[in-house]
Amino acid sequence: MGYLLKDRVSDSAAFLDAIERVGNGGTAFDQEVVRQLLLAGPADSPISRLTDREREVLTLMAQGHTNASLRQELYVTQSAVEKHITSIFTKLDLPQGATCN
Repeated sequence: MGYLLKDRVSDSAAFLDAIERVGNGGTAFDQEVVRQLLLAGPADSPISRLTDREREVLTLMAQGHTNASLRQELYVTQSAVEKHITSIFTKLDLPQGATCN
């Protein structure tokens, strides 16, 4: 699953990386989209359901981090990363099949 803003895709290497991540079952979200969701969401938006840690994980996912790099960045187990991602996808009503590897 991925969402990139066409007017912000100027780096072809980053764009190809995003395509490859999504093609391999990962995620690619434009950082600006995530930033706006986290900052501007109304109190009853799905984003408001996320914990601070889930917001941190979502932000790192938007930056292109894989599960392995999330684990290292957050100093948690692989299982904890997977639980955070599952919780994020559930709270945002996203399909459960897409994860970062």
